[in-house]
Amino acid sequence: MDDKFAAGMKIRRSVLGNTHVDSAEAAKSDLDQPFQTLIVEGAWGTVWADNSISKRERSMLTLALLAATGNFEEIPMHVRATERTGASPDDIIQAFMHVAIYAGLPKANHAIKLAKQTFREMGLDL
Repeated sequence: MDDKFAAGMKIRRSVLGNTHVDSAEAAKSDLDQPFQTLIVEGAWGTVWADNSISKRERSMLTLALLAATGNFEEIPMHVRATERTGASPDDIIQAFMHVAIYAGLPKANHAIKLAKQTFREMGLDL
């Protein structure tokens, strides 16, 4: 197994949790195998594996970028991941406030709505 792939799977599991990764791996097919490898090696084995910034900071950046680019379907997964990255609910709100100013209020508003819903699902009453 490639070192970048192995490192990527380790980081991916540490951030997203075994349940999520096991489910994603079970859903993988021959068709999307190359894409899944790209995600593991590129996102997790390269970007997330870099120690220049903390997982907390990377988590905040990821959530802000997802919101700013309108990739809302990924936000709940990354909000759940904050239990393992150390980003607090206040950190998430700060990231989305940056989105509001620099990328647009509607995007930030929708991201906050998704975060609140996800927090409720996680059993957090905020």
